[in-house]
Amino acid sequence: MKTIYFVTSNRGKLKETKTRLSEVGVNVVQKNLGYPEIQADTLQDVASFGVKHIQKRIDGPFILEDAGLFIEHLNGFPGVYSAYVFYSIGCSGILRLLDGVDADNRKACFRSVFAYGEPNKKPRFFVGECHGKISTQELGNQGFGYDPVFVPNGDARAFAQMDTKEKNSFSHRGKSLEKLVEFLKGM
Repeated sequence: MKTIYFVTSNRGKLKETKTRLSEVGVNVVQKNLGYPEIQADTLQDVASFGVKHIQKRIDGPFILEDAGLFIEHLNGFPGVYSAYVFYSIGCSGILRLLDGVDADNRKACFRSVFAYGEPNKKPRFFVGECHGKISTQELGNQGFGYDPVFVPNGDARAFAQMDTKEKNSFSHRGKSLEKLVEFLKGM
């Protein structure tokens, strides 16, 4: 079984990733090293900077993942600042920002980028998106982050109302993770 380090402190991301990669014979070991998340315009820029930082600290293959919630009515906010905004105002703060906004104007997109790196090698990036809308209240108690307020297109439930397998069939992370899986299968 191949082992890959996952540089993350997020237990939800770790669980989702570990579950899927174990199905294809990859053992995921968490490395809670942290890395600077630069202020940038895109998730790939943030991930790229993270890979360069981590390549100096890990002797072996590793992955990291960055994701963001982009809300159309808020001009893409919180976007690349999603983690900071979540820890500052949470789901309830996002709902307050959209208070009074009708259903047609609550469109949102979750984006995810997985980065695969090895020492002294050019990183590879795998991007996934999930379009949906922001609910008017928090729903469910599964998942993490913005899952209680994000309802993907094609379903009436928020991510927090789905189990991991259901969520991954829709989610931005599930889509970028599948691209990573295909890459790893070809190695």
